[in-house]
Amino acid sequence: SQMPSRCKSKAKLDGKTVIVTGSNTGIGRETAVDLARRGARVILACRSQSRGEAALTIVKRIASQNIDLASQDNSHFFYLFKGQISVYLQGRTEDGLGLMFEVNHLGHFLLTHLLLDRLKECGPSRVVNVSSMLHQHGNLDFNVFNTHKEFGAGDSLMDVMKVYSHSKLCNVLFTHELAKRLQGTNVTCYSLHPGVINTELTRHYSKVLKMVLKPIIRLFSKDLEAGAQTTLYCAVQEGIEGLSGRYFSDCAVKEVQPKARDNAVAKKLWELSEKLCDLS
Repeated sequence: SQMPSRCKSKAKLDGKTVIVTGSNTGIGRETAVDLARRGARVILACRSQSRGEAALTIVKRIASQNIDLASQDNSHFFYLFKGQISVYLQGRTEDGLGLMFEVNHLGHFLLTHLLLDRLKECGPSRVVNVSSMLHQHGNLDFNVFNTHKEFGAGDSLMDVMKVYSHSKLCNVLFTHELAKRLQGTNVTCYSLHPGVINTELTRHYSKVLKMVLKPIIRLFSKDLEAGAQTTLYCAVQEGIEGLSGRYFSDCAVKEVQPKARDNAVAKKLWELSEKLCDLS
């Protein structure tokens, strides 16, 4: 099989601070390790303190702030940069929007929003959103949001895949809209397919389903280090600033379907996200 593409940039990140969400497992941890080796101060953002601490022992030289994007508690506190930004988000999970939408899209939307002024001050800086090729199967039904119905209910493989795909389409659309709002600043943003489907998605599956899927997933998955390459490419590759807002796979920019770059839908998702985060 062909060798997966690699991020060839030798960029050093001394003096830069990087926040990596989902850094306790899989690709997130690989990404954190690589960025730390490049000299960055890396903040691990994990959904639980214990996972964060476990990751910390693996990723040396790293300061761990516990940023809880989806706690069981019904309020989220972000303490970033020693509390310079502290914000309180009402727990929306109980509104039935669904944990996957909340973690994969809304939490990252809010985190990015909180960091924007800081990112502009410290620029040039980048926002990198890990999406998935499965975003192609996603669709946004704004009626679901308006009526506060469960954003994708059910535990079957198809249900999980569907909701996951919707949330990953949100990542691509959010990046598209963010780039427009960042025009004229020194902050750029990118979304991507990492090339590994196994690490994050399968935690939503039952034990039986995991066993059934294991051999299939193995066929389609790069190893973790290879899986982190496109994330790293978007984070450090020189000269891609002109591609802000675009979607990448295998360390190269890729065209997306019209629904993933629909200006009206992207704007509507942004406005809805502001509303759900009590920002508007």
